[in-house]
Amino acid sequence: MSRKTVLGVILILIAAPALFALIDAVTFSVLNRTNGIVISSGVERNYLLYVPRSYDRAKPAPLVISMHGAGGWPTQQMEMSGWNELAEREGFIVVYPAGGYGGRPRVWSVESDRRVPRDVQFISDLIDTLQANYNIDPARIYANGLSNGGGMSFSLSCTLANRIAAVGLVASALTNAWNACRDMRPVPVIAFHGEADPVTRYHGGKTWVAPRSFPNVPMFIGKWARRNRCAPDAVESKVAADVTRRAYTNCAAGVVLYTIHGGGHQWPGGKPMPEWFVGPAISSIDATSQMWAFFRAHPLTQR
Repeated sequence: MSRKTVLGVILILIAAPALFALIDAVTFSVLNRTNGIVISSGVERNYLLYVPRSYDRAKPAPLVISMHGAGGWPTQQMEMSGWNELAEREGFIVVYPAGGYGGRPRVWSVESDRRVPRDVQFISDLIDTLQANYNIDPARIYANGLSNGGGMSFSLSCTLANRIAAVGLVASALTNAWNACRDMRPVPVIAFHGEADPVTRYHGGKTWVAPRSFPNVPMFIGKWARRNRCAPDAVESKVAADVTRRAYTNCAAGVVLYTIHGGGHQWPGGKPMPEWFVGPAISSIDATSQMWAFFRAHPLTQR
């Protein structure tokens, strides 16, 4: 390799972070679309709302809250998950809140030094806003998300368990410790995680995305099963050649983990992200439809 070539590679590497930041900023400004604003903790917070044509004001509708991963945005989460298509068929309302505000990183944050974390307050205020404008069934409000959005869903199960009926986690970035979980009411959970996830590793450990180690996913879900007072042994079954379902039994609230063998940091069955960056996508199972079936079976019963 010539000296000029080496110098060119070095310059590219040096310029890459700034270039990626510029590309991200342009992509976000072009593709991000929101249609709602709520004032929470004194600042404007944005969201993207989808109300199906079948919505009937006379009938209480379920609400699904779906949260993007770190650096993502509501439109991206909408297109990747496919919740709108299912909402149209099933008659529920879906909202995609935006993490970050006022130029801050688009990351869901749960500050341990606040009595009510700012992003938790935002989701609570968002629910209030939607309930004031639509006939939302308070027993059927569900939260889910990808990566950092899945981590936020876990946080909501610990802090808004009186409002969130059940949660769904996909390739979750679980950086919040169980000892920060103030509300131990059994909350149903359905989780999906790829064994080949290079971002939030299935067996835990540090990666480039966070300074803190991620937990071992099966062990984390096992702790959730203990929270939900399940029997210690789970039942495993093959639902596809590359998917294993692990369901806990005799629970106060359901706990299910889908392990995607060979799967990366992707939304199973959804619009794939670049595999060179986040690992393989799989389509043998659809996380969104499986999640909705689980949600329908788990309305809020303790209020």
